[in-house]
Amino acid sequence: MINVKNVQKSYKSKQSKVDVLHDISFSIKKGEVVGLLGSNGAGKTTLIKILCNLIEADEGEISIHDTRLIHPDKQAIRYVSSVLEGNRNLYWRLTVKENVEYFLGIRGVGKKKIERKLLPLLRKFNLYEKKDELVKNLSRGMQQKVAIIVALMLDTEVLILDEPTLGLDVQSNIEIIDFLLEIVKSESKTILISSHDMKLIEKLCSRVLIINDGKIVKDESVNVLLRLFDVKSYKFRFNEPLSEHQQLSLTTFSDHSSIVSSIEGELFKITLTKNEDFYEVMEIFKKLHISVDSIERDQIDFEKVFLNIIRGNQEHAVI
Repeated sequence: MINVKNVQKSYKSKQSKVDVLHDISFSIKKGEVVGLLGSNGAGKTTLIKILCNLIEADEGEISIHDTRLIHPDKQAIRYVSSVLEGNRNLYWRLTVKENVEYFLGIRGVGKKKIERKLLPLLRKFNLYEKKDELVKNLSRGMQQKVAIIVALMLDTEVLILDEPTLGLDVQSNIEIIDFLLEIVKSESKTILISSHDMKLIEKLCSRVLIINDGKIVKDESVNVLLRLFDVKSYKFRFNEPLSEHQQLSLTTFSDHSSIVSSIEGELFKITLTKNEDFYEVMEIFKKLHISVDSIERDQIDFEKVFLNIIRGNQEHAVI
């Protein structure tokens, strides 16, 4: 559905030239939900603007639905709808209904067709009672829902979302993630999501592209990346405070261990790469006469995976 080949982009000023994208290549199949990850300044937004035909690449080729994306030629864009970061997709002085009518009207959709499709969507996502409310009076989460509904109603095959949960409070964040999950389940769309929200990416995406310094550094399924970093981390809580000798013996056992003081006492944290290491740790406790009160397993999360990749620790990751 989307093919990007050898795309490069730089910005020039009187003093210097800044390279933003370096030889970017990837493809996204029809129906895939793909996450685009990267730190601030990595090139995500520039890439999205190129895919939306808002700016031109300096070099490379892009095609959407086998149609080349050439800046003066708008044919490929008819397959794409987008929700850009920062509430750029709505007019705040129009109502919810008026926003939908305006933006779909630009794309040639008539009012009768809009109303037929809009009202069931508003009911489904708890916005029906707000249809005549000015968008500026809605919560940030509701505004984001309206922007996504506008993009959905364009009924394009490709949906591009740029930071759909940025700036939302906890409750709104949960609502938007549930909202997008419903879309992924019920709509057979090709979706590219740029986000810093790792929980969103892990829940929605089957695959991720990680961009760093303008280059794709990883293009893998979420499951593969999680397995790549699947080390085991444990937290041991003790019945009594540790002596200096006990602390030193524990922390010298592994470079990937630490002792942390908490309200409930001292915790020994350690990351193990082999299952048999666990029994060796327990044997050390026995030799040092340390009584263990509880053991907790630290779960790997996608945020840690991302940070390890960006830091260049893909081969021997310690979470």
